[in-house]
Amino acid sequence: MLAGVVSLQFIQNPQMSRATRQEKIVSIRPGNSQIYWKVLQQRAVAYLLDWGAFALSGYLAFQLRFDGNVPPMYRASMKAAILVWLLVQSVAFLVVRQERRNWRLVSSHDAIRIMTTLTAASLVSAGVLGQFFGAPRVPRSVLIIDCMLACFLTIGMRFLVRAVMTAEKLRRSRGERTRTLIYGAGAAGLALLWELRQNQSLGCEVIGFIDDDLSKAHLVLQGKPIFGPGESLAAVVAKYGIRKVLIAIPSASGLQMARILRFALNAEVEYKTVPGLAELIVGADLGKQIRPVAVDDLLGRQPVKLDLEGIRAQIKGKVILVTGAAGSIGSELCRQITQFEPAALVGFDIAETPMFHIDRELRNSCADLKFYPEIGNVTRQDDLERLLKIYRPSVVYHAAAYKHVPLMERHVFSAVENNIFGTWNVAMTSAKYGVEDFVMISTDKAVRPTSMMGATKRVAELLAGSLHNQFETRFVSVRFGNVLGSNGSVVPIFREQIAKGGPVTVTHPDITRYFMTIPEASQLVLQAFSLGRGGEIFVLDMGEPVKITDLARDMIILSGLRPDIDIQIQYSGLRPGEKLYEELTAYNETLVMTAHEKIRSYSCVGGIGFSGSLALIDALKNIVESRDTARLMAELKRIIPEYQPRRELLQMMDAKGESPDGCEEYAVQVPDAKHQG
Repeated sequence: MLAGVVSLQFIQNPQMSRATRQEKIVSIRPGNSQIYWKVLQQRAVAYLLDWGAFALSGYLAFQLRFDGNVPPMYRASMKAAILVWLLVQSVAFLVVRQERRNWRLVSSHDAIRIMTTLTAASLVSAGVLGQFFGAPRVPRSVLIIDCMLACFLTIGMRFLVRAVMTAEKLRRSRGERTRTLIYGAGAAGLALLWELRQNQSLGCEVIGFIDDDLSKAHLVLQGKPIFGPGESLAAVVAKYGIRKVLIAIPSASGLQMARILRFALNAEVEYKTVPGLAELIVGADLGKQIRPVAVDDLLGRQPVKLDLEGIRAQIKGKVILVTGAAGSIGSELCRQITQFEPAALVGFDIAETPMFHIDRELRNSCADLKFYPEIGNVTRQDDLERLLKIYRPSVVYHAAAYKHVPLMERHVFSAVENNIFGTWNVAMTSAKYGVEDFVMISTDKAVRPTSMMGATKRVAELLAGSLHNQFETRFVSVRFGNVLGSNGSVVPIFREQIAKGGPVTVTHPDITRYFMTIPEASQLVLQAFSLGRGGEIFVLDMGEPVKITDLARDMIILSGLRPDIDIQIQYSGLRPGEKLYEELTAYNETLVMTAHEKIRSYSCVGGIGFSGSLALIDALKNIVESRDTARLMAELKRIIPEYQPRRELLQMMDAKGESPDGCEEYAVQVPDAKHQG
């Protein structure tokens, strides 16, 4: 009995776990008579209403069949039939636990469930009546009419209760809610409307919809009109006093989202969005996930579909090492890896404070995870020897690197030491200690590089590829473009400039970049690793390149301001080592499709080989020790013929008397074509 009381008392939370329900059962005792009797009365009323509906439907079925004058020969059958229907239909409702359904939240799914249950009950009743009450038999038409009436009455009562309770909530909250439009009259928009109606605490009074599908204009959905496309938003806002627009288009592209934001800005109305339905946690309220529009939404990228079992098979039960674990990509890799049950996760980085924060975060979010934060430098062999000797990892993700292009143009030897020597140290130490898989995080700037950062990462790719056939360790590289919101990316810089009132500085009006989100990049790195056989360079699908000027304008709009009016955009000129256009593949790389739609593999022609790698490392070490910039440039040009160093770097070398002969022939100025990069 107590279990039934709890199921009714807490029926508004159907996701309640069994353990929680048991706790509630224990907490409700006969001594607490007020709660006990209130719940019991509610349950009794629900049963009585259903019983009354069953009895009434049976009586009306006979009356309708015989036009209100049941022949004497059927009156005994009528009484027996009503009794059988009452018994069988009540038992059917108990079997499917219909009493646990919340009448206030009744939906079409509940209606279908009730119709299915009562249809089955009618079939059982027909058999019982034919077996025991066959003289005279109940007409088949009566059986059909009874089933239809029982469905109508039981479902109707529930929807009536829902309507009355919703109306009462609306009456109590009237005058306290924000007049709202939903942008998008699709599945997400209808789900959001339903949620806002049920959850009055959100304080939204939905006036109607806006939808760019002209075929839906002026239709009415669930009692709310569709006013028209986005161009009419400003007029609708002014006419109906709208104060908020909720964007419910999970499939919107970046261009569509930017267009919607411009409509909202022109209408001078607050706007928010909801995540894609695929992102929602099962059982979570859609209304609670309404959030401000983020820069990520402007990319319009669809959720990545991962081969979770393939990734799990590569990670589960193994010790995983992530270098650069305190950085943007490294820390997100750590978060993603925790989902696949590693035996232990080792984070290695030289940055103490960020490592402290990721350590804290993982310990709070993953109590069962064995996470070991280690401080050290990839350029110090002793640090790596100690690390791999202690933990013996099976998989190494090498994300540690210097990545800021202009800064590395001024610190070329630091770029070589960290990006080339650091990668070589980690790779060779991994092979020495029997690491199964080594994954290096690379960049699109390694393609036809014009910067020291890009050139050093390209050398790192070549070094990793040269080790594949030399050791049992499987070496692969994963190449992708800019990561939205990562440390040093344009997004935090633009945010800071907007917060100061501008101006927002863009290097060139035509500059474009490939972007992806931090979680997406990390997930695809894990997926590429599970696909690799060794020696490949995997390239992630970056979608279409984004014009940085458009990104700046959209971020100003996201802040509720107007580009070129409230916030100015200024062009500062390309920085040292910077390209107008990024590329994902070089001329000597051949496309190979993979099993994943967003990952491509490239086999590089003309690798340097293991002996060539040893000679290259020795040569670079001598150059770095002598701090000979001219020799460094010549050596990089020798190993990467497509390398095009910036003229500014050569001019700086000229000022120091270091410019190597012939460098002027391949130096470049500001690229003026996409092919030049």
